[in-house]
Amino acid sequence: MLVLASASPRRRDLLLQAGYHFGVHPAHIPEDPLPGEDPIAYVTRLAREKAEVVYGQLAGGVMPDQLPPEHTSSSLAVLGADTTVTVDRAILAKPEDAADAARMLRLLSGRTHRVVTGVALVTADGVQVAAEVTAVRFLSLSDADIAAYVATGEPMDKAGAYAIQGRAARWISRIEGCYFNVVGLPLALVSSLLDTASIARSLPPA
Repeated sequence: MLVLASASPRRRDLLLQAGYHFGVHPAHIPEDPLPGEDPIAYVTRLAREKAEVVYGQLAGGVMPDQLPPEHTSSSLAVLGADTTVTVDRAILAKPEDAADAARMLRLLSGRTHRVVTGVALVTADGVQVAAEVTAVRFLSLSDADIAAYVATGEPMDKAGAYAIQGRAARWISRIEGCYFNVVGLPLALVSSLLDTASIARSLPPA
């Protein structure tokens, strides 16, 4: 059985889109970067910690409501993920408040930044960890653009303070790499990890 260790509705929808049947059991861990930690190390560490915490909980008998109780830890697979935005070697996680969101958007304005997602799959056989990087180019934003966008509330739970699938889409002139990575879950990479662990999709290809 597959369990997503994330409360993100975007990750849930992407995994459903890919045709997987899974339960959801969010992990609750500190998400602050370590001193001097680079973005790839940061997101892969968090993805692994999330997956390992949830695997430990579920292997101990705490099963998510969406899955039947007859599953055992030997069939358990937990997928963890974490996404961040980086520019000028800085990690831009979720903004703390509206002012922080505006600060991040000013940093991204008129520039190319990187979106980095770490993924980890924990099973009885061990842990697989990988990362995906996508380059995203923003148009130049005015102060009025930024203020109006922040006022919508959309940036507040997003790494880098924007959603490519939301209102910020009109400012993105180019991406290089996986689009789904920017949304929050690189589907091709995740599918490869799940295939390696022999976790099949529950739905046939469209």
